[in-house]
Amino acid sequence: MKKTTRIYLLAFGLLAAGLGYLFVSGLGENSVYFLNVSEAMAAEPDKLRQARLFGLVSPADLSHSTGSLAFRLVDKDDSSLRIPVVYTGIVPDAFKPGAEVIVEGGMNSEGHFRAKALMTKCPSKYQKENRS
Repeated sequence: MKKTTRIYLLAFGLLAAGLGYLFVSGLGENSVYFLNVSEAMAAEPDKLRQARLFGLVSPADLSHSTGSLAFRLVDKDDSSLRIPVVYTGIVPDAFKPGAEVIVEGGMNSEGHFRAKALMTKCPSKYQKENRS
């Protein structure tokens, strides 16, 4: 093999190894699980240290005090499955009982999901009508 060919192969190998390392290390540190309520309740606790949960806002147990919001996130398919959520921050305008929401944060030792982000699904009035 020529010397230049060896250099190119070596450079390509180093580049591939570096990109592979960055990919694997980035996935491990920044992975966030996206789960519905039933999946979250069945998950191992270490999966819930950093997660996004999807569900509906329960009309019961909804309390809003200065700078803090507490509610229960209900599974969309099984309304008996609920996770208590505590959120501190700006509440979206579309937030209301029965709304579909996504919360991002982690489970604390008391069994409450401490949300650092709260997002609501856009209401259907913003979606294009299907006229047949």
